Amino acid sequence: MRKILLIVCLLTCSHVYSQTGSRLPKTLILDTDIGPDYDDVGAMAVMHALADKGEVRPLAVIASNKNELVVPTIDILNTYFGRPELPTGAPKGVAAPSYGATQKWPEMLIEKYPHKIKKSAEADDAVTVYRKILAKQPDQSVTIVTVGFLTNLANLLDSKPDEHSQLSGLNLVRKKVSGLVSMAGRFPAGREYNVYVDSLASQKVFTEWPTEIIFSGFEIGQEIRTGVNVIGNERLKSPVKDAYQMAMSKSQGDANGRQSWDQTAVLVGVRGVQPYFGLKRGKIIIKDGNNTWQDDAMGPHAYLTPNMPTPQLTALIEGLMMWEGKK
Repeated sequence: MRKILLIVCLLTCSHVYSQTGSRLPKTLILDTDIGPDYDDVGAMAVMHALADKGEVRPLAVIASNKNELVVPTIDILNTYFGRPELPTGAPKGVAAPSYGATQKWPEMLIEKYPHKIKKSAEADDAVTVYRKILAKQPDQSVTIVTVGFLTNLANLLDSKPDEHSQLSGLNLVRKKVSGLVSMAGRFPAGREYNVYVDSLASQKVFTEWPTEIIFSGFEIGQEIRTGVNVIGNERLKSPVKDAYQMAMSKSQGDANGRQSWDQTAVLVGVRGVQPYFGLKRGKIIIKDGNNTWQDDAMGPHAYLTPNMPTPQLTALIEGLMMWEGKK
């Protein structure tokens, strides 16, 4: 009997390997400020598409923005892509960032698409969700991708032992997380939105985080404009298309597509750096919401550099954004 079980296990692993190119799909938590910009919508589509392809197992999509429409928007996208059960959460602190979308596309999605969570205040505390999920995962198995503010991750590092784990937040991250991919910063130096909105949190995370951090900087996503083909796909009926169609029409400079900052971070978080990008290793330094860079071949950080031709990378990302979800 034991031999039969072993054979079944080996056959199952072999099937997963043939489908995904790795022995098991990655496990991933996505942390997003979805709302101030709409590339987060594209990033969630990329994550769900890669999950349907067997390349990643999402554990949660957590909001770093406590605006009341953020978690309902996350719920809409998770529901459309067939994962309404995915845990979510939101920051609860008074000082947590709260930003809406000037083009009002979340309001449009909320009126049009099914969802159970009506406002972000109904969601669990983001840090509690992190601790509960991480405590149950194998050691050094979870990739975290953050495409918004660093508020939740700073609070996670500061968290105390609780009913989910007797470890401090720092030690829980050290034990359970394999790496962090962050859409943040401009490289080698500059000022970028996700960093300066909660600059104290950014500085804390980038100084104290105990695993490798890979940065997809502003300059990477700036060159990759997506959305035109999504909107032009007459067969596609999805909240992704609707969000892009409305937001692009109301955003000056987006007629040729929106920059794909957040999608690149998800792509790297799931598939890795190559062949899409190269890496420059070193250490980020945050001061007053700005970042500079210190080269160091043995440094704890790395930022992406261009590698794959932009048209090819754009087509790849946009193809994933047109994924229609489970039927």
